Amino acid sequence: MKAKLVACPQCGTGIEWTPENRYRPFCSERCKMIDLGAWATERYRVPVTETDDTEVPDENPEDDRPRPN
Repeated sequence: MKAKLVACPQCGTGIEWTPENRYRPFCSERCKMIDLGAWATERYRVPVTETDDTEVPDENPEDDRPRPN
């Protein structure tokens, strides 16, 4: 069975996706370290949506008993 050919996410070079490729999905240690450096310096970020966490939803809106603080 022929190995799947994928593009290195850093430089775009085509590489074989095999267990022997220790840098996969990257083509080399260099590309792997460039990507790691980008994460470490926060050039890559996961977007976060701000929410108002101060409101506590009513567990049982029909219950009129005061809740402990």
